[in-house]
Amino acid sequence: MNFSQPLMIIPRSIISLIILFIITKIIGKKQVSELSLFDYVIGISIGNFTAEMTLDLEHQFINGVIAMVTFGIVAAMVSILSVKSILFRRIIFGVPTIIIQDGKILSKNLQREKFDINDLLEQARIAGYFDLSEISYAIMEVNGKISFLPKDQHKNPTKKDLKLTIKNSNLCANIIIDSKLMMKNIKNTDKTLDWFKKQLKMKGYTSYEKILLATYANNEITIYPKESVKLKEVLE
Repeated sequence: MNFSQPLMIIPRSIISLIILFIITKIIGKKQVSELSLFDYVIGISIGNFTAEMTLDLEHQFINGVIAMVTFGIVAAMVSILSVKSILFRRIIFGVPTIIIQDGKILSKNLQREKFDINDLLEQARIAGYFDLSEISYAIMEVNGKISFLPKDQHKNPTKKDLKLTIKNSNLCANIIIDSKLMMKNIKNTDKTLDWFKKQLKMKGYTSYEKILLATYANNEITIYPKESVKLKEVLE
């Protein structure tokens, strides 16, 4: 059995993975989030190039690299142009489509988007609406997802509606992860390292070894300790 060709696939796979990772970083996080039609096409194309250049040993490896880089550059340029030009963005990515307006289903828009009533009912249930009569507006976004706006009588009351005291919420900071102190996260809070150490001591933690996760938000520290698993429990 000839092992030369299978062994050649290993370095080609590693190089392809590195190139794909670099191109994805260039394109940006948008490529790995909710995809538009254009992003979807670009993602599939680059994936196909990666697989072909990895497994096809009869063609030059550099050809696949050039194809991947070209598609990556085009995707990056399209992203830049779509930010600068509304018209360009509408041509490439499209515009949202109203599916329900003032409680009425727009069947023509459903047909135009190749969307049937069962699809609409499914998306409504996923969003928590089991009765379409509760919905005032439904808009299909450019990524295919549907946003729902309930009628006023079916909206959840807010703190303002209930006249409750409103406090500003701050982002939660992970100050300890896997028993390791996250100095960068601590610097981004309004507290000092000494303050955190004092708070941890007050809670009975003189070291970080028993802490799996510690978070800070709204002037409070929440600690998630590591579970002490006995050897017998592991064997069972």
